[in-house]
Amino acid sequence: MIKPLKSISIIVIALLFVQCGKSKYDIEKGKVGALTTKTKVQEIATIFANDSIVKILSEGAKGENMFQDDDEYRIYEKGGKHLLTIIPKEQLDSVSTIKSIEIFDDRFQTKTGLNVNSTFQEINANNTISKVESTFSSATLYIDDLNATIAIDKEDLGLKEFSNQKVSLEQIPDLAKVKSFTVWFN
Repeated sequence: MIKPLKSISIIVIALLFVQCGKSKYDIEKGKVGALTTKTKVQEIATIFANDSIVKILSEGAKGENMFQDDDEYRIYEKGGKHLLTIIPKEQLDSVSTIKSIEIFDDRFQTKTGLNVNSTFQEINANNTISKVESTFSSATLYIDDLNATIAIDKEDLGLKEFSNQKVSLEQIPDLAKVKSFTVWFN
């Protein structure tokens, strides 16, 4: 009788350690903290009940502006620190799932330590960058194993802003900083 009880105790303790190892700030493919690819917009208020949520809603399909912005749900800690900006797939739809999450707080990080304060050297050493695209003001790195994009300011690359010059991985200095970090849920 003692052996089954001992086995159950070991299993319960092991499960507690596994749960404690997961942080509310973990980033993985299809997951940012408590948000996953299945999270609906209506769940955001519950997930971030202890934080402040600023909703910036579009006019939707009925609006007059054909070049409208997406809905945004900006998550702030009670002290005012910007944590995340969440963009839903469908505008003005509470049962829509999430399209993307832009990360602003360095506590959100991958198991390799990638966060908004990472340098290019850290990004390149611990992740597979599938391609680099150049925009007018930044170089965007595509990280397929996270389904994420990271933008690096062209000024950090020694290039003039508003140029459309192509950028290769070899041109990016090791100390170039992250301008934005977005995880995509598509």
